[in-house]
Amino acid sequence: MKQTVREIDYFKNIREIRECDFGVFYFFDGLVISEIKEGVVFNWSMAKKIINIAYDIIGKDKPIAYISNRIHNYSVVPTDWLKFYKNRHQLEFYSVVAYNKGGLSSIVLEKMFFRENIRQFSDLETAIKWSISKISDKEFGLTPYVE
Repeated sequence: MKQTVREIDYFKNIREIRECDFGVFYFFDGLVISEIKEGVVFNWSMAKKIINIAYDIIGKDKPIAYISNRIHNYSVVPTDWLKFYKNRHQLEFYSVVAYNKGGLSSIVLEKMFFRENIRQFSDLETAIKWSISKISDKEFGLTPYVE
């Protein structure tokens, strides 16, 4: 069952929400969750915009976990991950919540260009628990996920 960020208990920990023409981005301590809009082709110029917003809200020196909550069908330009690295950006932990086979199949292409491991989940709350535990291992003092 698809879950939006606004529907889960962890939403109470929100720091900021940014709505763009291509999606909605939720910022927590050390965690960014995206919900990209239906039919979007997510590319480097969109990613750059969100990276800069994340640096403003979370900071450049803190580890960040990113969750792509794929409640809509959209695509990613997988080769744009090369531009991400060329610009010396780091993403500590990246996970995808996919609710159907289409969402999972797009991850295969992304894995070819993303240097780190992409974790796959079928529900948002499990992805958040994993992300927060990884970030907490890197940096203490974050709000733990409690049901």
